[in-house]
Amino acid sequence: MATRTQNRSTTRSASNNRSTNRSSGNGRSKQNERSAFSFGENAGPVLGAALAGMAIGMFANYGRKAIMQGMESAAGDWDEILAAEHDMALAIFDKMLATDETQTFKRKMLLMKLTHALDKHAHQEEMVVYPALREANDRVTADQLEQEHGEVKTFLYELGNMPADSSNWLETVREFRSAVSRHAHMEEEQVFRAFKQGLSEEQNAKITSLVNRDGFWMA
Repeated sequence: MATRTQNRSTTRSASNNRSTNRSSGNGRSKQNERSAFSFGENAGPVLGAALAGMAIGMFANYGRKAIMQGMESAAGDWDEILAAEHDMALAIFDKMLATDETQTFKRKMLLMKLTHALDKHAHQEEMVVYPALREANDRVTADQLEQEHGEVKTFLYELGNMPADSSNWLETVREFRSAVSRHAHMEEEQVFRAFKQGLSEEQNAKITSLVNRDGFWMA
């Protein structure tokens, strides 16, 4: 028969074992929590590299924007910048018209480039120049020009949904180019020239600055 002392010893041993098991269980639980919800010891370098990559990407993008808009701003005043953009868009059209139905990838890439160029250009005009025209009591002309931008968007939609090897792809591009050319000619030879003559040097500089700023963000 076990003595009272032996029973107490056995009880303490069992209690110690349970405490040890609970401690081990808690340790495993905390370890699991760390593995499930913490980033671990190696997370610092990984997160640092990710943040550095994001920063480099942002600076590179701003650098690209600055270079692109800097090249355009070198053209001169706001009307000369927009005229240079007209020429750039028409040059893309000419490259598109020089393709054939076997060059589907090139056609898609040129259409993407054209879409970006026209979107940027339209945004500069709609956010800066056309409002300035309306302030100068030329709302009718501003509304007409902005309505023609809707025609541009329609052409872009049609080409974007048309197979690049379609038999009427070139004809659609040709019609599109003609519409943009007419729009550009009206702006450069009639609207912008007359509008600029009525601007003071300060007003002209302000519009130029706003066009450049908008172009930077859209580049």
